[in-house]
Amino acid sequence: MPSAYLQEPDRLNHGELSLERALELPRLAIEEVEPQVEQGRFAAKAIVGDKVTVSALIFADGHDKLAGEVLWRDVGATDWHREPLVDVGLERWQAEITPQRVGEVEFLIEAWWDVYASYCYELSKKFGAGVTINLELQEGEALLSQAAERAEGELAITLQALRDELVELQSLDERVALLLAAETVALVRRAEGHPHRTRSATYLLDVERPLARFASWYELFPRSETDDPARHGTFRDVIKRLPAIQAMGFDVLYFPPIHPIGTTHRKGRNNSLTAGPDDPGSPYAIGSPDGGHEAIHPQLGTREDFVALVEAARDHDLEIALDFAIQCSPDHPWLQQHPGWFSWRPDGTIRHAENPPKKYEDIVNVDFYAKDAVPDLWLALRDVVRGWVELGVYQFRVDNPHTKPLPFWEWLIADIRKSHPQVMFLAEAFTRPAMMARLGKVGFTQSYTYFTWRNTKAELETYLTELNEAPWRDCYRPNFFVNTPDINPYFLHHKGRAGFLIRAALATMGSGLWGMYSGFEICESLPVPGKEEYLDSEKYEIRVRDYQAPGNIVAEIAQLNRIRRQNPALQTHLGFKAYPCWNDNILFFGKRTADRENFILVAVSLDPHNAQEAHFELPLWELGLDDHATTHGEDLMTGHTWQWHGKTQWMRIEPWHQPFGIWRIRVAS
Repeated sequence: MPSAYLQEPDRLNHGELSLERALELPRLAIEEVEPQVEQGRFAAKAIVGDKVTVSALIFADGHDKLAGEVLWRDVGATDWHREPLVDVGLERWQAEITPQRVGEVEFLIEAWWDVYASYCYELSKKFGAGVTINLELQEGEALLSQAAERAEGELAITLQALRDELVELQSLDERVALLLAAETVALVRRAEGHPHRTRSATYLLDVERPLARFASWYELFPRSETDDPARHGTFRDVIKRLPAIQAMGFDVLYFPPIHPIGTTHRKGRNNSLTAGPDDPGSPYAIGSPDGGHEAIHPQLGTREDFVALVEAARDHDLEIALDFAIQCSPDHPWLQQHPGWFSWRPDGTIRHAENPPKKYEDIVNVDFYAKDAVPDLWLALRDVVRGWVELGVYQFRVDNPHTKPLPFWEWLIADIRKSHPQVMFLAEAFTRPAMMARLGKVGFTQSYTYFTWRNTKAELETYLTELNEAPWRDCYRPNFFVNTPDINPYFLHHKGRAGFLIRAALATMGSGLWGMYSGFEICESLPVPGKEEYLDSEKYEIRVRDYQAPGNIVAEIAQLNRIRRQNPALQTHLGFKAYPCWNDNILFFGKRTADRENFILVAVSLDPHNAQEAHFELPLWELGLDDHATTHGEDLMTGHTWQWHGKTQWMRIEPWHQPFGIWRIRVAS
C-alpha cells in the first residue's frame, strides 16, 4: 500500500474498476479547495503580507477523527511551510497562510486519519460515562510505544518516558489525565504515522504588491500641463503638478500614450477627419518617423526628462503608469520595417481600426498570427514593455486587451513578471463578463469595470455583491474609474457638483482601487449631445484647466482618499455587505476587518437634486450586540461624533450639503 494517496486518480469507468485499483484509491476525500481558479489551471490572486484563508471539504467514512495541513512554498523553493488545518464545521477545514514575497506561491492540502485524536475522544467519552476502560488504557500504552518507535532523538526519548510514566501510575484518574493531556497530544502528533494520508492537487497563488489591491489612480495628458493651449506641455511641467496630485491622496499617476504621433489621417478637434496645422492629434495614433512604442514624443521632452519625472514622482509617493496600446499610426516604423506583421488588403491598404460605432481612421492594427509575426511581433512587444520597466515604470494600463489574443497576454505577463515580479497590468476591458474574468485569470492585476454604468441602488448592490463571490473574488480586482477620456458617463452630464461627489463616494468606498481622469475634480461634464463623450475632447486637443475653479471638489477627494488610507476595511472591494435601508434612493452598506476593529458604514444618496430620508438598521448583530445596544458613531468627513441607541435609526441626506455619509461604528465603552 502506498504511504500517501493522491487525490487525482485516473478517470475510471466504474464497471472497469478492479479490486487492486480500488485498494489504491484514497480513503479520504478532499474537495472544494479554495482559493482556486478553474481547478488550479490559473493562479488565485493574493497580496504579499496579507493572510490567505485556504480551505477544503475533508471527510471519510466512519466517525474517526481526521487531521490535515496546508503545505505551501514559493514556486522554485525546495522546502514546504506547513500550517495545521482547523475543523470549522460541516466538514470544512481551513488555515491561514501569509506569503512573504511577491511572485508565485504553490500550495496543497494533506489530510490523514488522526488515530490518537480518535482514541482520546473515545477514552474521554467512556471515562466520563463510568465505563470500564482497562482495554482502552492498554491501547493508549500501545499508541505511546508506537509513537516512540516512529520518532527520533529527543522526541523518541520523551515519548518513551511518557509511556513508562503511564505504566508506573497507579491511579486511574492520573493515567487518563496523562493520556488526554494537551502536552501528550502534541507530542504524539509530532510523531504521527499519518495513516491513509491523502494529498490534494497543487494550486497556485499570484502574490503581488499592496498597490495591486489598494491604490488611487489619477490620469492626465502631459501635453495639457500648460497655461497656454498654444504651448505643448512637457514632462518638466508635470513635475510641477506632482505636489497637488499627491495632496489629493493619489498613488498612481497614469499617462495616455507618450509616443510620437502620426500625421497620416490625423484627427482634428472633436474627432474631425480633417486636422488643422496646429492640431496635436490623438496620442493613440502611435508612431511617426520619430519612432514607435519605444520612443517619446519629442514635444514632451527627452528620455532623461522622463526618468527625472519618474524619480520626482517617487519622491512624492507616486508611481508612474503608462498606457500600453498595441496599435499603430500608418506612419509607425513597423509598417516599413516589418510589413509582415500586418494584414494587407488586396489593394495594398490596411483596414483602419474600429470599435463600432466608433471609427479610428488614424490607427491600424497588427496581426498577431500573421506568418512573419510569430514569434517576432510577440517578442518585440515584450521588449517594449521591458524597455519601459528598465526606466522605472512598473505599472501598465493596457488598451483594449480583449481584442488581442489571450495566449499572448498569458505569455507576456508571465515573462515580464518572471524577472520583474513587481510589474502590474491594468486591463482596460469593457466587454463580455467571461472575457473580463479571463483576462484576470491569465495575469492582469486589475481591470476597469461595469461600475461606470451601475447607477441605481439595485444595480449597485447586485454588482458589488457579485464581485465578492466566486469566481470573481479570486481572479478579478475591480478598479472603479469614475470617468475616462473616452467615457463621460450620462449620470454626470446634468447632475452638477453633487453628482460628481456621489460617484466619487461610490468609487472610493466601493473598491480598494479607484481612478479618475483629470477634469473630474472641477466637475467637467459638457458632452457631445446624446453621447457618453466629452465635447472638445482632450484626446484631440490641448486642454488648459484651472484646478481651483469655483465649485471644485478637490478637498472632498483628498478627504475620501485620506479616509481610505486610515481605514483598512476600505482598502479592498471585498467585504461589501448591503444593509436594510428603506429608501430606494439611498445605498447603505458596510465593510469591516475580520477582527471587527475597523467597521465602516456608508450611506450614499443616488439623488443629486433632492433631500432623501430613510430608516435604516445598524448591523449590531455583526458586533455581537443585541438590538438595544448603544454604539459610538463618528462622521469621517467632519469628525463629528455621537451615540446610537438601538438597531433602528433614521437619516436625512441633503445633496446640496453632502450627498453621502461615511461613519465609523464602534461598541460604546
